[in-house]
Amino acid sequence: MPLLTSGEADMLVELVASFTADEIAPRVNDYDAAETLPREILDKMGALGFFGGVLSPEYGGLGLDFVTYARVIEEISKVCNAMGCLVSMPSGLVGAGIERFGSQSQKQDWLTPLARGEYFGAAGVTEPRSGSDVAGMTTSYVREGDRFIINGAKAWITNIDIADFFVTFATRDRALRHRGVTAFIIPRDTPGVSTAPYRNKLGFRPLCTGDLILRDVTVGPEAVLGEEGGGFAVAMTAVERGRLGVAARALGVAQACLSEAGSFAQTRMAFGQEISNFQIVQSKITDMVVGVETARLLVRAAAEALDRGERARRLTSMAKMYASDVAFRSAADAVQIHGAAGVSSEYTVARLLRDSKVLQIVEGSNDLHRALIAEMELGLRREDVGKGTSS
Repeated sequence: MPLLTSGEADMLVELVASFTADEIAPRVNDYDAAETLPREILDKMGALGFFGGVLSPEYGGLGLDFVTYARVIEEISKVCNAMGCLVSMPSGLVGAGIERFGSQSQKQDWLTPLARGEYFGAAGVTEPRSGSDVAGMTTSYVREGDRFIINGAKAWITNIDIADFFVTFATRDRALRHRGVTAFIIPRDTPGVSTAPYRNKLGFRPLCTGDLILRDVTVGPEAVLGEEGGGFAVAMTAVERGRLGVAARALGVAQACLSEAGSFAQTRMAFGQEISNFQIVQSKITDMVVGVETARLLVRAAAEALDRGERARRLTSMAKMYASDVAFRSAADAVQIHGAAGVSSEYTVARLLRDSKVLQIVEGSNDLHRALIAEMELGLRREDVGKGTSS
């Protein structure tokens, strides 16, 4: 049962909106250009409990229902998709895996400070050659007594600059596919751990993304998350949460595109009148309105299904794919409405266009989700069987 009444949930969303307008909006364009996240803003968000999400209050979380969780992410993402991503991560793979499979010691050491915003984490799943094929990873480990020696590299890992620890995965035998994968919690300062950030990305610029490199990283049994050989189940724990989080972020971006385009169209003059009077502009606005409203319905349906305890893989795939497609189309139309101004850093729509393209790729590309949805509809895949995830 949710801890908040509907009125309390509304108050939380209003608090998030107020904070976002006061603290994030005035600075987002600057820190996006600088490719960094202001730590003082993150500290304030942590103090307000924004990172607690759906995690249990027993471990510092807010215990939100998924509908409220999605609303919070949408509200932040209207102003900054990167901050929306950070808010979603503790409730995603990083935190969900520890909450479900972690020992009490692991929960106290890692999950509680993560939920409170005192620590940040990163999930090291994706690899250069395996992508969404989690079972096809090449990062491997050997066991010597009670020690695990890990070697390999992960790619496109978010938060590598601020992560205090990494939830990552390695196989003891590639021939075993998913049955050979083990999950590990590796502190950042473990010898052999290094990172290599990517610079000047198209979108998601404030989020430091790059390679996680593991060279003879040696850990003890306390680092194993769940059971040895049970890592695939850990990786699949938060698939639906991840898709819902991306869908909610895409919805926030699409809503921002609509707001920006509508405001600009009502003030921009051409041929002696506001461009909002032109039918072609009205047509684009209509497409945005319909896209945003239908995406919101899908996100809500997916969140409600998760609140009922369903796996909801089909619904979350649909919500992620559709909302991110709507976000990209809305951003492209918003730039078009802005004309030459749309490519200027003085206007928000250029950043929204860059971020919306990446939303079509993360947490499984939309091509993958199209395949998943079709296979489930045609009876070629059970809804309770996953196909991997992307970090």
